[in-house]
Amino acid sequence: MNNLEYNEVEKSLKTWLTNKVNKAGAKGAVIGISGGIDSAVTAVLCKKVFKEDTLGIILPCNSNKEDKKDAKLLAEKFNINYKVKDLSDIYHKFAVNLKEDKIQEAKIDNKDMALANIKPRLRMIALYYYASINNYLVIGTDNWSELKVGYFTKYGDGGVDLAPLGRLVKTEVRGLAKHLGIPEKIINKKPSAGLWEGQTDENELGVSYKDLDHYILTGEASEEVRKRIDKLAEKNAHKTEAIPIPARQTLV
Repeated sequence: MNNLEYNEVEKSLKTWLTNKVNKAGAKGAVIGISGGIDSAVTAVLCKKVFKEDTLGIILPCNSNKEDKKDAKLLAEKFNINYKVKDLSDIYHKFAVNLKEDKIQEAKIDNKDMALANIKPRLRMIALYYYASINNYLVIGTDNWSELKVGYFTKYGDGGVDLAPLGRLVKTEVRGLAKHLGIPEKIINKKPSAGLWEGQTDENELGVSYKDLDHYILTGEASEEVRKRIDKLAEKNAHKTEAIPIPARQTLV
């Protein structure tokens, strides 16, 4: 696996963020801080670039209470301006309203992906609200490993303006986190999208980040791992491709 010089990675990403935000005519950045490593790295990079114009939004939604604590730990350590907006009640009301069988509120927090994906989409709405009123861009936290296999919610955590970690695999994000001084508690957490209690990325993916990252960077993997990754990438390709539209010449 490639050995990156993280001083250079940091410098390059800060320049990239500066150029992209300036080109858009925006003032700064808004980031959803989840308590995980990807959002921690993204938030700290933005804080280094937009010192007075970085806003972190912590958005619990039937979430593990430790995630909120870790998000606040990160924001306070790096003096990142932040707000906490709990979306749990909104999620419950929305989910109950949508369920055709009028499922009871107490029973909706389960592994139903149609419901679980509402959470990141509600977060996206909140982030774009704060981006709009501050003239900021929404900075995404998806890394290359997640983008490769489409492990994100379309129009949820995938609904962003910029994705600075999009060409760093998960293990490289971990290396950058150590370089930036992210708290060890956050670095060592099991990666999770926080969709339900006990949910972890690797269990859902069916492959470890170590194997996934190695395959992305080298093209090498066992037959089983390769098939799993390729299947996920093919299935979720629609998430990263432009919305299909018919060719004009087929209509005339």
